Amino acid sequence: MLDQEMTDKIAAGKGFIAALDQSGGSTPKALKGYGVEEGAWSTDEEMFGLIHQMRSRIITSPVFTGDKVIGAILFERTMDGEAGGKPVPQALRDRGVVPFIKIDKGLEDEANGVQLMKPMPELDALLARAKALGVFGTKERSVINLANREGIAAIVKQQFEVGQQVLAGGLMPMLEPELNIKSPERAEAEVILLDELLKALDAMPGTDKVMLKLSIPAKAGLFDPLVDHPRVLRVVALSGGFVRPEACAELAKNRGMIASFSRALLEDLRFQMTDAEFDASLGGAIDEIYTASTVKV
Repeated sequence: MLDQEMTDKIAAGKGFIAALDQSGGSTPKALKGYGVEEGAWSTDEEMFGLIHQMRSRIITSPVFTGDKVIGAILFERTMDGEAGGKPVPQALRDRGVVPFIKIDKGLEDEANGVQLMKPMPELDALLARAKALGVFGTKERSVINLANREGIAAIVKQQFEVGQQVLAGGLMPMLEPELNIKSPERAEAEVILLDELLKALDAMPGTDKVMLKLSIPAKAGLFDPLVDHPRVLRVVALSGGFVRPEACAELAKNRGMIASFSRALLEDLRFQMTDAEFDASLGGAIDEIYTASTVKV
């Protein structure tokens, strides 16, 4: 897949983006969900080896193809690893799946109702390495907990600043100002976020586009202006703590939004499954999320 092919697929392809980017802090939880208890490893290297085996099993499964999975977000270690004897980004591209990489290094402590991203002093070097490996885009996450305009404006400002750095590195930024769906001020915060995102998009220099990864809004259709904005390549949704049936039902109410689910994609997979059981379970999840991303109610 060439860059233009990947751009076209992400802009208009039917399907969703798989989030396979659990990092150091969330890996034990992801492994436990996969049926691997914490006593199964004694070092971080062994832990990351186990999660890489899980991701490789997903990526090389015959049901994980670009027919329904148009993209996949990788953790840095996964990007540097192999699947099926190939570098992971190449393995994905060969299947018609566009590779992205998670670039954020975690969250700052909460201030003004939000958690900004920690500094990324080595970002330019990571972008260059990802580009050389055939990665198309990045993903960077921060979190909104309360309807504090000052905090939300700071989140959006930081996201777009990082996005410009990613664009300068020749990659497509997926900005992820996640809104905590358990927030007591969720609906109000979503309206502020929409306003701040539209202002930032309207102020973007040049002609570049960005992607947005957002929590599914409480009010269906709230983010339609973002879906239609000329500076947005695609709007994708995180599952944000919803279990898969709930996440899919909520997503299907929102025109133009496709899934970028992690836990909701992987929640039924177990390492003890036979390959046939694993592929059947993964295939069922893919079908369900694909339908919610492409068939709107």
